[in-house]
Amino acid sequence: MKPLGPIPSGFTATDGELAIDGRKASDLVAEAGDTPLFVYSGGLLARRIADLRAAMPSRLRLHYAIKANPYAPLLEFMASRVDGFDVASGGELAMLEAAGIAADRVSFAGPGKRDRELECAISAGCTINLESEREARRALDIADRTGHRPRLAIRVNPSFELRGSGMKMGGGAKQFGIDEDRVPALGRDLIAAGAEWCGLHIFTGSQALDAEAIIETQANVLALADRLAGEIGEPLAKLNMGGGFGIPYFHGDAPLDIAAIGAALEERFASLPSSLSETELCIELGRYLVGEAGVYLTRIVDRKVSHGYTFLITDGGLHHQLAASGNFGTVVRRNYPLAIASRFDAGPEEEASVVGCLCTPLDRLADQAHLPRADVGDLIAVFCAGAYGATASPAQFLGQGPAREMLIGAAPR
Repeated sequence: MKPLGPIPSGFTATDGELAIDGRKASDLVAEAGDTPLFVYSGGLLARRIADLRAAMPSRLRLHYAIKANPYAPLLEFMASRVDGFDVASGGELAMLEAAGIAADRVSFAGPGKRDRELECAISAGCTINLESEREARRALDIADRTGHRPRLAIRVNPSFELRGSGMKMGGGAKQFGIDEDRVPALGRDLIAAGAEWCGLHIFTGSQALDAEAIIETQANVLALADRLAGEIGEPLAKLNMGGGFGIPYFHGDAPLDIAAIGAALEERFASLPSSLSETELCIELGRYLVGEAGVYLTRIVDRKVSHGYTFLITDGGLHHQLAASGNFGTVVRRNYPLAIASRFDAGPEEEASVVGCLCTPLDRLADQAHLPRADVGDLIAVFCAGAYGATASPAQFLGQGPAREMLIGAAPR
């Protein structure tokens, strides 16, 4: 038997079924028309943002990195609840424009921006986080040609990294950002060229659950930003401190202590150097904001036994939930939080593997898990499905196509 990850708080049972924002899973599926279905809880999203705001210093601004989940109704939901948005492609910038989100709230990072993406971003007025000296020259040339004053920041590749992060984005040789020793010269060049100087972006890693590691990294980020500002010779208008806040996916994972992080930041903000005293300070979060608010619902279409092992075969799978299958950045496959949604309040009765409908042995949503007895027609719920699900998975693999999506409990603000 292999343990399941912890189900996030906030989910309840109604008539024995999983309920999301008070609505039964089967009713949500009926409304959507079929499975597989991603359901995003507006109630849990709002609570996560409120809890984070309460824990962090009031000065700290909150940005949403839309690569975690760019579902259009969710972007519209976030528009009035976060201070800014971070994109990594021209396509994501277009998604925000379609959602009615002004470009002056947007920053654009990514190591492979094409000229047409740079031109679109410069014309729209969003901040570009430059990833190389060559990209800086291209941006300045495009701005000259189009008659716009570009809003430019530098993404820094620092000498340090975020300890314990699931994906390291800084420290050592990286395709991301400009090595810290080359940043001052480029910053001075941008200012001399007449660009609007928008500061620094220092993103070191993601999916960390160790509050002390994040506190240490944030202290390093502030110290580095102060030094670089001094060497550039200008205070920073803005500092994107990155993110890295993780969520519990696997057995033994514990929630991140955001109160400790907020208290440490409050203390540091009380004694900032002059180079940062007027700086707009923000953190950039994706998974932490939306991951635990999402549930993937898929229906059992067959039940079979092979060599004594029980398999529950669903109409979903890795083509929608690549991460849950263990094929998206996981070295050792472990079980995500998962439940029999149709019998959410029932105790475990058997050991079974939950698999998808694809013709590959990689398509596993849970391996030898201890579950209530389930049969054809029952709904399976995969939790922590709000981030890196629908758009981070190969939906067209084997011609399966995308899952349905819905945002519920989204009261206007």
